[in-house]
Amino acid sequence: MARTLTLPPISYTLAKTLKPISPFPKSLPFFSSSLSRPKLTRRSLSRSVLRSTVGKFSGSVDDEEELEELDELDVIALEQEAKDAAQAYSNSLSQVLSIDEEKNDRKETAQSRRRSTRRTKSVSIPDNLLQRVAIVGRPNVGKSALFNRLVGGNRAIVVDEPGVTRDRLYGRSYWGEHEFMVVDTGGVITVSKSQATVMEELAITTTIGMDGIPLAVREAAVARMPSMIERQATAAVEESSVIIFLVDGQAGLTAADEEIADWLRKNYSDKYVILAVNKCESPRKRIMQASEFWSLGFEPLPISAISGTGTGELLDLVCSGLQKVEESNILDEEEDYVPAISIVGRPNVGKSSILNALVGEDRTIVSPISGTTRDAIDTEFTGPDGQKFQLIDTAGIRKRAAIVSAGSTTEALSVNRAFRAIRRSDVVALVIEAMACITEQDYKIAERIEKEGKGCVIVVNKWDTIPNKKQQTALHYEEDVREKLRSLDWAPIVYSTAIAGHSVDKIIVAASEVEKERSRRLGTSILNQVVLEAVAFKPPPRTRGGKRGRVYYCTQAAIRPPTFVFFVNDAKLFPETYRRYMERQLRADAGFSGTPIRLLWRSRRKMGKDEGKAVTRTQKNLTSDDPKLVPTAS
Repeated sequence: MARTLTLPPISYTLAKTLKPISPFPKSLPFFSSSLSRPKLTRRSLSRSVLRSTVGKFSGSVDDEEELEELDELDVIALEQEAKDAAQAYSNSLSQVLSIDEEKNDRKETAQSRRRSTRRTKSVSIPDNLLQRVAIVGRPNVGKSALFNRLVGGNRAIVVDEPGVTRDRLYGRSYWGEHEFMVVDTGGVITVSKSQATVMEELAITTTIGMDGIPLAVREAAVARMPSMIERQATAAVEESSVIIFLVDGQAGLTAADEEIADWLRKNYSDKYVILAVNKCESPRKRIMQASEFWSLGFEPLPISAISGTGTGELLDLVCSGLQKVEESNILDEEEDYVPAISIVGRPNVGKSSILNALVGEDRTIVSPISGTTRDAIDTEFTGPDGQKFQLIDTAGIRKRAAIVSAGSTTEALSVNRAFRAIRRSDVVALVIEAMACITEQDYKIAERIEKEGKGCVIVVNKWDTIPNKKQQTALHYEEDVREKLRSLDWAPIVYSTAIAGHSVDKIIVAASEVEKERSRRLGTSILNQVVLEAVAFKPPPRTRGGKRGRVYYCTQAAIRPPTFVFFVNDAKLFPETYRRYMERQLRADAGFSGTPIRLLWRSRRKMGKDEGKAVTRTQKNLTSDDPKLVPTAS
């Protein structure tokens, strides 16, 4: 005769609460909307419900001392222990996933953090209200080094070779009562240069990373690269109030410097231009080095971006050309919270095209040349519903072995920037190429996203290249993606063609929903009800010695990502298969689509009699209406 398991009915309130996320199937024997159950409070959870969970649904309890210990659970202490455990796990995971070059950036990052804490009120000013200060000049004069000096970090890639920076790179800077946005640009190449000389100065190759691209397309893309870099620099100059014209004091005055000066005088005479002579480290020679540039028609200021010499005077001049932002425009920090969405993937999958299609302008350079994007490019974007996002375009991530064999320091730094963009983002748009489908590198990037605890949207780009598409094509393609990217089986999939602007808006819609799920907190009573029913449906397995795991209490200790802490009798009694089962049940009953969830299991220690009595007396003094018992967001 088959054994029948009788389960308590789920409350109508709980069913109504969970229905918009993922309704319980009516075929389950415990689903009944006509029956009700008293609302669970944290005190009742620690007593009757948890006692019922341990005794009735996880097997009979023979040891009366264990039930007495269950009655003596200090819920407040458990909540604090859960938060501490979640924080400790997050810190340990960050150390394991440490990114190369971050150790070298700690000094600059700490300095930037100290500067930002002194200006906590101004940090809430939106980017679009800040005035721009553009840094322009010919290649390899130290623009990115000066950018890093002004923003107080290591944001831009600095390598002793020309043509490293290509797109516009933005960063906040503070000086006195002023706050402004500094814009790093690529080197401006003048028309007097020959094509061969331009290629040599920009270190652009027609072979590396260009496999599978016809030779004519390669040459055309390479020929357009200098003009595309110049357009980015021109856009930065046009939107800026102050222009820092940077020259090289060690190399001396060049024809390119003269042409750029003429260009600024003729086209931007209404803007405040500061001529900064970089690489003037020597106190004795710096005046002589700067005097050579008087012929450009601007007053030269000797500085050193590496050592910081003269940057204080430079910032004084910059602030004299800026208007102070009115405090009425400053928003509250909570209202100004902007989710960050990073766009990552292998090279040439269309990441920059997606960014340009979303913002409606050529924000980044799009080219078939592999490795066109180098820095992590931040761009503010406002969705159709008015929600603001910070979009981060990143460099293509190749295999580590391929980067080492190529011997490119620039590419290695670009990949590090991409990994750091993942870490500072809320949602990651993992872009894959439709025809290439899932590769080994896609799988490794997906693993990194899951370990970092970031929300994810899988973007299948270049969907128009799939031939003979039918009604079931997307379904079969999704099955293949789910099979190969099992670590992201919870992520939604969006099909788009960025070059034509098809369905790119769906990426933002999906990312917005993922961010809401990632920031959602599940009520303690609802959470324990879900856990109770999951344990009742499938109790933890018994060991050979007859022991069985028992769940005493469960709480959500953190958000972004949602982190749940299970207090059990012995964490070793819950095998990995059962933990995965519990995660599936949480997703099925409570949602959390598009975000990883972390389940931490904590073993409860045996309490002494004196300690147990003290805890019991403490609990008697607490009521369910006590504000200290209300869960708070982390």
